[in-house]
Amino acid sequence: MEWINTKGPLELKDLKGKFVLLDFWTYCCINCMHILPELKKLEHDYANQLVVIGVHSAKFENEKEAENISEAVLRYEIEHPVVNDNQLKIWSTYYVNSWPTMFLIDPEGNVVFLHRGEFKAEEVRKLLDGAIPYYRKTGSLDETPIQFDLLAYSQEPTPLRFPGKVLADEKSNRLFIADSNHNRIVIASLDGQLQEVIGSGEIGSADGDYATTQFDHPQGMALVEDTLYVADTENHLLRKINLKEKKVETIAGLGRQGTSNESWPGLRENASVNSLPHRFVGRPKTTAINSPWALWPHRDSLYIAMAGPHQIWKMKLNETQIGPYAGNGREDIVDGPQLPSIPYQQGYSSFAQPSGLTSDGNSLFVADSEGSSIRIVPFDSDDAVNTLIGTSNLPANRLFTFGDVDGPRGVAKLQHPLDVCYVDGIVYTADTYNNKIKAVDAATGNVITVAGTGKPGTADKPAQFDEPAGLSYANGKLYIADTNNHLIRVLDLKSKEVSTLKIEGLKPLPVKKKPESVAGTTEK
Repeated sequence: MEWINTKGPLELKDLKGKFVLLDFWTYCCINCMHILPELKKLEHDYANQLVVIGVHSAKFENEKEAENISEAVLRYEIEHPVVNDNQLKIWSTYYVNSWPTMFLIDPEGNVVFLHRGEFKAEEVRKLLDGAIPYYRKTGSLDETPIQFDLLAYSQEPTPLRFPGKVLADEKSNRLFIADSNHNRIVIASLDGQLQEVIGSGEIGSADGDYATTQFDHPQGMALVEDTLYVADTENHLLRKINLKEKKVETIAGLGRQGTSNESWPGLRENASVNSLPHRFVGRPKTTAINSPWALWPHRDSLYIAMAGPHQIWKMKLNETQIGPYAGNGREDIVDGPQLPSIPYQQGYSSFAQPSGLTSDGNSLFVADSEGSSIRIVPFDSDDAVNTLIGTSNLPANRLFTFGDVDGPRGVAKLQHPLDVCYVDGIVYTADTYNNKIKAVDAATGNVITVAGTGKPGTADKPAQFDEPAGLSYANGKLYIADTNNHLIRVLDLKSKEVSTLKIEGLKPLPVKKKPESVAGTTEK
């Protein structure tokens, strides 16, 4: 099999004497993303006793390619070996049936722990702390350090690093770029002249001025007059940037991932139906949120694609309340009334990792990525959620039906779209895993490809992209975050020509360097 983040294939016998944690994952999965920081904590704290191996068992066709997995390894800053299990052979051997799934193997080769779903490092830490003294005593624990040949060590510096979302503002002639893996926001003119850089580049959550403030892989943005709102995704925060005073402030979230109960603010533990709140709302600064991915302002509110709990949330712009607006919290593509009165109640709308937002003024259009669908969420909360294009009409496999097919609503298929942008009756869509930009008629659902050959690349003619994830419109042009290419591309909607926008004055940031070998270290 193909191996990534290591010099060559690994076998369990090569790791005799180590605890080995097998993480079955696929890189589209928000739950898999959530445990990567937990794995990193364990890798660092037990560097001499534990080896983590990611078993990448793909959901989407695009995820089966080793090159795409390598980009995901770099984007998520993974520091352990990953094997490409694209035929699900290891998956089947271990009887895995969901992402993520984790197995812990002891130094003698025995599976000693199994966990399905998300977990915290503390759960594994308790097991290791209890077990390590026993294996030391028996002499079966090998505590020789292992240093892996990570992909990150061979990367060239780039001005942008995996840009996630873009926001073009025609009125002020500004382009806002979520330079996600540089943990900052870049502001340029629409023709590419650098104006500001917001953020030190270091991962963190510090508020303050542009130079010292910190983000953690920010994504979506929304502009309201002189205020830029930012979905600080991996901090599980919403941030507010005063563009006049050049100050950054945290306005929502606790700086940690919200739990399933916290997806319903005001819900008490073991609450009965009779004690449920009338509305699930809380104060923004005391309410935990979960992977906010995209933002859209409308009237007095900010709408949030909350990818973690598979919901659309709403926050008052006066920052008095925040809570779910649509979605019963079940990961699915189901149409119906917007929000249940009881958490997870069936018969209401379901989303599957919503990741992009746009609007025609009457409704939100949502890029519902895991169901490869575009959803419609009316601003009238009494109106039902519908699907513009996608899988809601299927009796089964709604999260596993995808493709690259243009045509009318009942025929067309997308593959993991991550953003949408409404312009004059058309919902332009970043069809991310098909490496294309598509146009979806907002009235009929008819789909056509407007740019992209489907093959990853950087060419302008014919246009190629590599997992584009962000779209925004200004002056007759679509601005595209071409994520894996570390570029901003521009699509002229009249001529259909694509160009690459250079951000003049933006300097590359240093990349991760390989540490010097330590005596006695094994290199793999």
